[in-house]
Amino acid sequence: MSLAAAVFASGSGSNFQRLVEHSRSAPAGWRVALLVSDRPDAPVLERARAAGIPTAVIPVTGRDPDQLAAETRASLREVGADLVLLAGYLRLVPSGVVAAYRGRILNVHPALLPAFGGKGMFGQHVHRAVLASGVRITGATVHFVDERYDRGPILAQWPVPVIAGDTPATLAGRVLAVEHRIFPAAVDHLAARIAAANAADPESDRAPGRTPPPEGPWFTLAPDPAPDPGYFFAPEAEHE
Repeated sequence: MSLAAAVFASGSGSNFQRLVEHSRSAPAGWRVALLVSDRPDAPVLERARAAGIPTAVIPVTGRDPDQLAAETRASLREVGADLVLLAGYLRLVPSGVVAAYRGRILNVHPALLPAFGGKGMFGQHVHRAVLASGVRITGATVHFVDERYDRGPILAQWPVPVIAGDTPATLAGRVLAVEHRIFPAAVDHLAARIAAANAADPESDRAPGRTPPPEGPWFTLAPDPAPDPGYFFAPEAEHE
């Protein structure tokens, strides 16, 4: 049986869409069972409805943290969620949810953490900060989620060069292309490790989401087959 994943998102949902497409087109060992958003007007909700995936809108602003955690966990239990995937979710996950799913919550971040992470570092804010810093390499990171923004253990990273003349929009486009590759691959890996752990302990009475994932080592992603170099590099003339 495939693992059930709940995806949390606040915006347009391109990473959500990619996760759905990947899980349905390959024997991934997991499926997207729920879309959770903090915004009732988030475009990602339409993507979920079009894909036939249940949705839950759970507002965050002004909420009691314990009540928020309880409502969130109830929604996850309703679909039997084994994994939680943050795909452009701009809120801190309640500590009660982190505790229940520790080691089973992944986030994709549009930079090479620990650089350019933390509260307020999302979307164009990240890419503006990267360009202002003068660094030559950025990228995408998939990491485990804990009680702090962007501080959990890193599972996978993929570098993307910063090219002379880049704008936040052009840089964001190249990084997003990498996010769409690295995030599904990382989820595949974690799901396989969890499934193996569950198979080794089939009589476990632990609830979904409570079984600790197997310990590392984790992995490094390499393109296979190699993507078009245009994913990462502009023509030579653009480097001059």
